[in-house]
Amino acid sequence: MKDQSSDERESLWRRTPSEAGRAELSARPELELDARLTEALARVPEVPVSSNFTARVLRAIDLEEAGASGRNWHWTWRSLLPRVAVAAAILIFAGLSLQRYEAHAHRLELAKNVAMIAATPPPPSVDVLENLDAIQRMGASAHADGELLAALQ
Repeated sequence: MKDQSSDERESLWRRTPSEAGRAELSARPELELDARLTEALARVPEVPVSSNFTARVLRAIDLEEAGASGRNWHWTWRSLLPRVAVAAAILIFAGLSLQRYEAHAHRLELAKNVAMIAATPPPPSVDVLENLDAIQRMGASAHADGELLAALQ
């Protein structure tokens, strides 16, 4: 069906329909519109073009394709500024996130230290510290005094 419709459209582009053909077209609005368009284009006068028209059109197409592929892409402030702004925003966000993470880690370490100090037993009383020298000397004489043993014998 589509092939037949496209063949009929092509025949409308190439020739004007006869009276019988026009009656047939009124039953098919999509073909009637094509026929009216072909008639309107036939009434448009031909405009003389320059001798290098084809070369200019092909060069314009090549330039457009080159621009689309990025071969002739140049840095401009319009394209550079949004990229710099996005990069700056990402760097600021990353820096602030890192700073917040380090502050949280420092607070966590401080809390662990405070909890460890709170869990340790209290220091000894002042009375024990007054006799500290005598207590240390008691534990230091672990071997026997030879002179004292000789005198006792």
